[in-house]
Amino acid sequence: MRFLKIYLSAILFLSIAFQLKASYVFIPMDLKQKNHLKAYGVTYWVLSNGVEAFWLLNYRGGSFAFPHTKTFEKECITRDISFEVITDSEFERIRAEISHPEINQEVMKLEKPPRIAVYTPEFNERGERLQPWDDAVTLALTYAEIPFDKIYDREIIGGMLAKYDWLHLHHEDFTGQFGKFYSGYHNQSWYIENQKRQENLANELGFSKVSMLKLAVSKKIKEYVGGGGFMFAMCSATDSYDIALCAEGTDICAHYFDGDAADQNPDSRLDFNKSFAFKNFKLENNPMVYEFSSIDQNPRERNINPENDYFTLFDFSAKWDPIPTMLTQNHTRTVKRLHGTNYSVQKSIDQI
Repeated sequence: MRFLKIYLSAILFLSIAFQLKASYVFIPMDLKQKNHLKAYGVTYWVLSNGVEAFWLLNYRGGSFAFPHTKTFEKECITRDISFEVITDSEFERIRAEISHPEINQEVMKLEKPPRIAVYTPEFNERGERLQPWDDAVTLALTYAEIPFDKIYDREIIGGMLAKYDWLHLHHEDFTGQFGKFYSGYHNQSWYIENQKRQENLANELGFSKVSMLKLAVSKKIKEYVGGGGFMFAMCSATDSYDIALCAEGTDICAHYFDGDAADQNPDSRLDFNKSFAFKNFKLENNPMVYEFSSIDQNPRERNINPENDYFTLFDFSAKWDPIPTMLTQNHTRTVKRLHGTNYSVQKSIDQI
């Protein structure tokens, strides 16, 4: 009997010890996290090692969790990431809390790392070879230690988009108007060299004009997204590809850009059935104005000091709309607005 009691006590002790054993790395993404970008990177790295991870949508800023190993723990320390080591039972408690139907949170299992491409030229506008700090997207991914490939028009026309799950667009002008920098910079050597480089690339790929090449690229991107690819655009890329698509068959480029005059009244010839995201917008046809269309909410019209310009993230339903919820995970609900080309959309513009 005494032996049986000792045996049962040992079993109970081992059971409790097993329950208390640390078995998950918990990565908070609220204000307790000191290195948010690196936290995304280490989660990507865990997936790259063939281990599943969990994204806890709307839970402490969209936190992550994955099975604990000494290797993973060491990697978090090396990358200077805030983390906790929790037990199986604690992780199950968190999952049970999140699963409550009245709580706007959800657990998403991550099984494989996405293959990422960044659409960006080899050279910047000044003819210098691009460095990671030349583009916010490549800067963030490089710092986070998330691998990506740089691609541009040649790769997209060549059908390479199908290799990737996610496409980031550099602040590109898909209309062939070279960013509409003409009025301020057309005498600058970097502007002249960039235009020559773009024209040479278009000719090499079989297009007589840069605008025609950019239209073909825009159509490839639209097909890519229609086939299930994810795309993130910034700056002028957010609306110029829609302008290019809707203006197919219409010359909207002044002679400064392509050597011949633009069509008369091009707005009347826009085909919004070809649009990707926006419709019923008006073009800015003056080549001397640094603006593409009425899609952009011009900051001068809003009359708000950039230092005081903020917006609040919208709450989506984590259980019913996980994708938009993923895209709004942040350690804060209030975000300082980025001022640049097409940094917001006019409320009057219809969206697809």
